[in-house]
Amino acid sequence: MILQVDHVSKYSYDQKVILNPHDLLIIPLQRSYIKILGFGLEINPPPLGRNERINADGNPYYQIWFDGFTDKLFVHSNLKIEISPYNPYGFILQNGLNYPFDHFEYPSNLVQALQPFCQLDDDHAELLGHVNKAKDVSRDHISFLAQLVSDVHKNWKHIIREEEGLMSVKEMFNMHEGSCRDLSWLLMQMLRKIGMAARFVSGYAFNPELSVGHELHAWTEVFLPGAGWLGLDPSLGLLADQFYIPIACSHHPLNTLPIYGTYGGLAKSRLESKVTIKKVSKD
Repeated sequence: MILQVDHVSKYSYDQKVILNPHDLLIIPLQRSYIKILGFGLEINPPPLGRNERINADGNPYYQIWFDGFTDKLFVHSNLKIEISPYNPYGFILQNGLNYPFDHFEYPSNLVQALQPFCQLDDDHAELLGHVNKAKDVSRDHISFLAQLVSDVHKNWKHIIREEEGLMSVKEMFNMHEGSCRDLSWLLMQMLRKIGMAARFVSGYAFNPELSVGHELHAWTEVFLPGAGWLGLDPSLGLLADQFYIPIACSHHPLNTLPIYGTYGGLAKSRLESKVTIKKVSKD
């Protein structure tokens, strides 16, 4: 299947500003089921320079820099990709992983590398109880993860939330709702509560059953020895398959913003963003 992805971001400023260097995390990450057929990038005002770099999380990005004053910033990425079938269950776990468990233990050679992804950022008294319910009705690690992501989907309503930032875990337990980034943050804290390494993923999600409604999406990845990083989408209660196109991942959501930069001046800014995904060929 070939998909066309258009991602448009428009920043407007109520006064002229000087744009400082910006980072654009809009390049799809390497995955076996993704083949990039074409990529275009339109930026206005035209940057003085542009270069591709790799950040501390291993995400490729464009660094752009400017000259002069402006009252707007327009970024349009045009991506054409081919996706192939991908089975998220296609792996064999490493021997020696015990189930059930109270606190997940990684092999010693992985502990240091996974440490940033095991740090509990937003603890809450109800996290452990919710996780234990999923463990009690599961027979192994995989059925536990499938049950947990399904439970979050069933117990928390997925909403579209325009406000910046994250809801706290406490707020989500009180309100039982959240955006895709909020629910991914919640699932990360549940997994980290029991010692499992989890990271935040930002990218595009395509639903072949919808003609409209595709947008920038967020989900969670958990690390299992033998499986590697395994994608979990709490907004839909599913394991991530070939319809998930990651563009950035990190131990914290703030490191995965598609556009990051600052400007000089006292102006207020406003952002408009839109993602459209179209199927341009038959399977």
